[in-house]
Amino acid sequence: MMHNPMAYMANQAYRGAATSVPPLKAVSMLLGGAITFLQKSLAAQEARRFEEGHDYLLKATAILRGLSHNLDFTKGGTVAERLFQTYNSLIVASHKAFGRPHASTSFRRIIAAVTELREAWEHVDATVRGGKITPADSARAR
Repeated sequence: MMHNPMAYMANQAYRGAATSVPPLKAVSMLLGGAITFLQKSLAAQEARRFEEGHDYLLKATAILRGLSHNLDFTKGGTVAERLFQTYNSLIVASHKAFGRPHASTSFRRIIAAVTELREAWEHVDATVRGGKITPADSARAR
């Protein structure tokens, strides 16, 4: 039994997503959830409801942490390592920005980064479903 209710809820979300939607779609959905919680955290901070904002921050970072802990480094290699670093950087940046004078600017950048990451996963999902195989780095292919 897990002692942290937030970790338990995150674990349940991963299990539910894993059994009901394809993995790439699940990653996009989880990143969407992290974006929503980061937006709610920012709104709560701007309204000076810091405890509520912190709760939303913990939910967002629990999702990012869960994604980072479920990477397969054997199959993913360098890509998995980079994703792990990215997820952890987003987590650290979110916690460092929370409650600071420039939190709004920082949170907007973090939200934009997570949104870009979600869009990348959605592109990969669409490519896989469409049966199209594209180079990982189209700039190098040219």
